[in-house]
Amino acid sequence: MSKPVATETPVTIEDIVNDVRARGDAALVEWSKKFDGTTAESPQRAVAYGDLPTSAVLAAAENVRTWHAAQRPADVTLEVSPGVTLERRWAPIRSIGIYVPTGLVSSLIMAGVPAQVAGVERIVVCTPPNGSAAVAAAAALLGIDEVWAIGGAQAIAAMAYGTESIAPVDKIFGPGGGAVNTAKLLVSRDVAIDLPAGPSEVVVVADVGFDPVIVQQELDAQMEHGPDSRAHVVWVGEDLEAALAQVEEYAAEHVALLGERAESLADRIRNAGAVFVGPFSPVPAGDYATGGNHVLPTGGWAKSTGGLGLEAFMKTVTVQRVTKEGLDRLAPIIEALAELEDMPAHKITARR
Repeated sequence: MSKPVATETPVTIEDIVNDVRARGDAALVEWSKKFDGTTAESPQRAVAYGDLPTSAVLAAAENVRTWHAAQRPADVTLEVSPGVTLERRWAPIRSIGIYVPTGLVSSLIMAGVPAQVAGVERIVVCTPPNGSAAVAAAAALLGIDEVWAIGGAQAIAAMAYGTESIAPVDKIFGPGGGAVNTAKLLVSRDVAIDLPAGPSEVVVVADVGFDPVIVQQELDAQMEHGPDSRAHVVWVGEDLEAALAQVEEYAAEHVALLGERAESLADRIRNAGAVFVGPFSPVPAGDYATGGNHVLPTGGWAKSTGGLGLEAFMKTVTVQRVTKEGLDRLAPIIEALAELEDMPAHKITARR
């Protein structure tokens, strides 16, 4: 009688994350060897070399810098009642991590430049070894010097929890494949993330009779992201409201409006990551060059959240100042609500 063939227990993304969290560099090296074919015995910094379209990288970065600098939110100070002053001020996040998929320099720009504008002190980049040279070269142009040649779920775990070589960060940004996004969601219990980025999406809204070549260009460009990308066409017929309803239901990452009637919907669309208006506003212009951020909600998240902006790299701190006279005015409110909620220690603080 033959012996049963032993089967290897499948490895989950959670296994990888937990292993890196527990064993640090040793686990990071082992998973990199397994998935990326590396041979080094310690985590490696990415080395910049090769040709890079320097002028294009710098021009794209400048547009991103200009647009995001204009988004800086204002601090607010208000005396809400006599003797009660509240302040809400914005502060940059101390440290962030950026995951850059293989060779996607544009993704580095979309997170790295706004982080610099916000005033983030430490920017860490992780990118798969294959293609890391171009990412490291672009990072050097932008003034970002901590770039690791580490990919996959193990990179997310390293940035979230830290290892002997890589100090942990306070928030993680960047797109990625299924393993990366699953890892981001897992670590989000302990460290903030930007948003879960699923397969790329576009909805093209076009007037009947509009140039089908341009419509097809938009569909082809989106499908180039991968076989799981999603591309839909909504033809504007007699019922413009029906077309709008379809767009709102899709809540797509990108919406392209082609033709006069389609373009009239621009100011009415609520559920979209980014809207591109007219035949000379291709979605890839936003991916690379306009300055708008291409890190956008997918999978219906556009119904409740928007794309990456400067505020994602910042946080608010609320400062509250109350004078003796102000507290006297607030005391009846504090006491009444404390009694309602059975919080006697809260009530006592109302009289000082």
